[in-house]
Amino acid sequence: MIWATVIIGSIAAYALKFAGYVVPERFLTTPTMRRVTLLIPVSLLAGLLVVQTFSSDSSLVIDARVVGLGAATVSLALRAPLLVAVVSAAASAALVRYLGWLP
Repeated sequence: MIWATVIIGSIAAYALKFAGYVVPERFLTTPTMRRVTLLIPVSLLAGLLVVQTFSSDSSLVIDARVVGLGAATVSLALRAPLLVAVVSAAASAALVRYLGWLP
């Protein structure tokens, strides 16, 4: 059963890649398609951020990661470099866990 899933997934991936070569260029250069292709990475990263921050196994959790996300958001809103945002997120999450305020 697992091999059937792998083979079907491989065929689907190849078909999708092949469709990229077959689609006429006029469909890909429309203003709507350009806007969509610019927004796809943003929406995928936002979804990944939410899932990684607010979930553990199959449940919704609020823990120190939320504090870290808040610290990074404030740092980036103040136009701090990305490294500063990452360090402030890690430090604030570690501090909250160390003090025992959140798991």
